[in-house]
Amino acid sequence: MDQTLILVVFMVLMFGMFYFLIIRPQRKRQQEHQALLASLSVGDKVITIGGIHGVIDSMNEETVLLKLESGATVRMSRASIAFRDGEPKTS
Repeated sequence: MDQTLILVVFMVLMFGMFYFLIIRPQRKRQQEHQALLASLSVGDKVITIGGIHGVIDSMNEETVLLKLESGATVRMSRASIAFRDGEPKTS
């Protein structure tokens, strides 16, 4: 009986550590990214997850059209935008 109680307490503690060290921070980053995507507008300077810098030329629910410094335009998924250019990067 005593060993079973110790095992249950140990499992609960392990789950609690797993939640607070892995799941909760990931959810927070995901919510921050969703807030960033919702606040984007035409003319914002952004950096994609691939490291491409550009200015949003147009956008819809799924995609954005980025204008690059060379003058080229690239259509990409809205979710591929990592952050606004000039914002401090948090990890």
